[in-house]
Amino acid sequence: MKSMLKIMIVLALIFAATFVAVRATGIVTADSVSAWLNAAGQADARSVILIVVVLLVADLFVAVPTLTVMLLAGFFLGHGTAFASVMAGITLAASTGYALSRRFGEKLLLRLLRDPAEHQEMVAAFAAHGPILMLLSRAAPMLPEVTWCMAGLTRMPVGRFYIWLLLGTAPYAVIATYAGSVSSMDDPMPAIYAVCGLYLTMWLGFALVRRKLALPSP
Repeated sequence: MKSMLKIMIVLALIFAATFVAVRATGIVTADSVSAWLNAAGQADARSVILIVVVLLVADLFVAVPTLTVMLLAGFFLGHGTAFASVMAGITLAASTGYALSRRFGEKLLLRLLRDPAEHQEMVAAFAAHGPILMLLSRAAPMLPEVTWCMAGLTRMPVGRFYIWLLLGTAPYAVIATYAGSVSSMDDPMPAIYAVCGLYLTMWLGFALVRRKLALPSP
């Protein structure tokens, strides 16, 4: 377990560095995302879909307010199209993180885990606990990206990876895009309720898992 936590913390620090850097520029914020999607909405739905997918893929490398993207996608595209667009973007991002980590992550592991026994312990720990972490990864910033990369590093079977990605993402995306689709500037309450409900549910679930696995606070 200690080996798995060590690698996860390192990955989280890497993603945190990009988060701080992007926040410092002020380029990608909830307001800027809203402005981009609003401008695209003035053109056509395909432009909105493209921006949604690009933003969610970019979230692997820079900090993007993904829940805001999902809510606004629902607002501009309607529930069905928004959900499909969001799932396409997240699946592309997750696949990229998994593939890059599986292909190039060995160098990182060799530097951080020099003992082969530690490496084996990390793989075994993520095989046992990785699925539940993927299921509840939306409870904390950067945790989705960290779990995608951990799946690649530990060479989780591809089929298993996509099953847990779907189970951890689809319900969240369904609720967020639906809430966005039934919200408006005059009545934003569905989106507000969705944000509060999603975060509360995810945090409670992750808190229980964190206590059971003795994980550090996110």
